[in-house]
Amino acid sequence: MKTRFLIAGPALALALVLGGCGRKSDDVAINNMSTMNDGAMGGMTNDTASTMPMTSPAQSFANTAAASDMFEVESSKLALSKSSSASVKKFADMMVKAHTESTEKLKTAAGSATPPVVPNAALSAEQQATMDKLNSASGSAFDTAYIAAQTDGHQKTLDALRAYSASGDVPALKTLAGDMVPTVTAHLNMAKGLKP
Repeated sequence: MKTRFLIAGPALALALVLGGCGRKSDDVAINNMSTMNDGAMGGMTNDTASTMPMTSPAQSFANTAAASDMFEVESSKLALSKSSSASVKKFADMMVKAHTESTEKLKTAAGSATPPVVPNAALSAEQQATMDKLNSASGSAFDTAYIAAQTDGHQKTLDALRAYSASGDVPALKTLAGDMVPTVTAHLNMAKGLKP
């Protein structure tokens, strides 16, 4: 019988993003994390799993936050060049500036950890698929897809921030997460109000 190990790495990061706030959402995050780890661990023996490096919750959070910022910046740069809506372009410009700034804040907070945490901004498979969809869309279809992506992305980021601010393991990152909640909430509400 194979023993399954919980790897707190990219699967945890994605589970934090996919999980929501509140008790029911916490269960979803746990189930998502378990499912992803089952898939990631399929076919591994105890020896193989025990030699894999563990990722700390702080590193997982930093990676999730960095990927979120990168997705917001890159998708918004695309909106600035492809959108046909003045309100979408105005929002996209604000997102490029805000998420570039939050990336710098994340790097500062992560760097103050002991040992320092280095955020990895690699997009998740879901984020990359959304970018591919946005790249292939045009006109009002692009605007509709961009608005949906911003709404979904900001909700997932907000959920990750709330989760880490409640139970994070690195004080500087925990404070950053809490401080970012109002800003991301405002961005989410703006995204919800956008019209193509």
